Amino acid sequence: MTQAQMHDAPASAGFRAGPILVSRGCSEGVHHVDAIVARPSAEPAPSLTLDGHGALEAKHLKDLFETSVWRFSLDLPENAPASYDFEGETFRIMPPGPADARIAYVSCNGQEAGDMDRPLEERDAMWDRLAAEHAVSPFALIMEGGDQLYADDVLQCHPDIVHWNTLPDEERGTMALSEAAQNAIRLFYLERYCLTYSRPAMRHLSAEVPGAMMWDDHDIIDGWGSHPAPLLDGPVGRGLFEAAREIFLLFQLGATEDDLPAAMPDRTGEGLGYALRYPGYSIVVPDLRSERRLERVLGPKGWAGLERMLAETPKGDRVFLMSSVPVMGPRLSWLEFVADWVEPARKYEDDLRDQWQSRAHREEWIRLLKLLANHQESGAGPITIVSGEIHLATRGEMRLRDGTHLHQLVSSGIAHRAPPKAYAVVLTMLARLGESPLPKRKIRLHRLPSIKTVYVEERNFMTLSRKGRDWSAEWELEDQGRTPPLQLQ
Repeated sequence: MTQAQMHDAPASAGFRAGPILVSRGCSEGVHHVDAIVARPSAEPAPSLTLDGHGALEAKHLKDLFETSVWRFSLDLPENAPASYDFEGETFRIMPPGPADARIAYVSCNGQEAGDMDRPLEERDAMWDRLAAEHAVSPFALIMEGGDQLYADDVLQCHPDIVHWNTLPDEERGTMALSEAAQNAIRLFYLERYCLTYSRPAMRHLSAEVPGAMMWDDHDIIDGWGSHPAPLLDGPVGRGLFEAAREIFLLFQLGATEDDLPAAMPDRTGEGLGYALRYPGYSIVVPDLRSERRLERVLGPKGWAGLERMLAETPKGDRVFLMSSVPVMGPRLSWLEFVADWVEPARKYEDDLRDQWQSRAHREEWIRLLKLLANHQESGAGPITIVSGEIHLATRGEMRLRDGTHLHQLVSSGIAHRAPPKAYAVVLTMLARLGESPLPKRKIRLHRLPSIKTVYVEERNFMTLSRKGRDWSAEWELEDQGRTPPLQLQ
């Protein structure tokens, strides 16, 4: 963003985005779905007509920068397709159960710098493939596992923020946040969400496939939560977080601070985790950013919410646990040691600290592995971890004491450019050292079906398919194409 594009006194003529469908799960045979729409405030309230139900009332959520955000609540059959009309277009929604279902999983929708400057056909190539697949074999749900937004350019949105980003950490904690800078931050996030969700393939999929979404660091700024306290807790840092949260709530969770969905176990605290229930399966979505600090991933409220969501899962349900960062991965202490002592490597410290396997989070990592292993070994139902964040595709398994396997499926990223091959090679070498902190519960990383390497450095997305009670996963890789199905135990 150039100096001319910075906003001392933000203004806009209003933005447009949506419908963006947000799944609220199923109950009593009904799939509850919200449709989020942003339109210029000068326009009348939008109109949505649900097939068989007529026009639905739009609930006004918020006005900001001449933009009004609205929500429609759709009650759909859980076992039959439905359709709705909006502004001259008809959109079809597939049911999530109880029969066969298809789910897409995506993460890392962008890149750190110049994300919106890339040619549309290059940036959204994998989105185009996903949309084409949906047109032939529709998805019932889409899990968006983190970094739906690459908002790092927010640090260029106002001269004050540019200056703050150049200061030592201790000075960042004391710099005041002006009203003009705060407004520029809020305007940036609003505009970036509306631009991102209005790109053709993502717009169409968001209007037909209800989403289960959770933010990660780039939805705020790179490494949020894994930076020193002065950066996170000073006036500017809190201003960035609060603005990102405000707009995240609107566009990814379809809510405001005073209107959080009942599915969230902690409606008043910092955590935004939630669980969604469907016929025979559940999606459990912890918030790994709101309470994150250098020394922790989840705070007390986040842990209590996650434990409660698993305990309340109907017996026998397959659980898809969305962890924005992978739970199974190589030992990272060697890399962290290098980052401590080698100056060029220090820029990666926050990325290493982000991981469950960081030496700073080892006790929490073990706590999480025990929680998941005990749930599956108790007979409550199988767990499959789905993750992104690392810009690679891979998978892992933890063999449990009852002979079953806890699966981890990693798909990242759908729009982020593939990393250098050396990145995948280093992780593969570290993975060979192994890291299995729970006795008699061995963790192993594995190749994707038909793929020769453990880590695949290509853009990708993943699909999950259910036939009866059997689930399988496939990866769509940008260069190597489709993997054969991986059957999930």
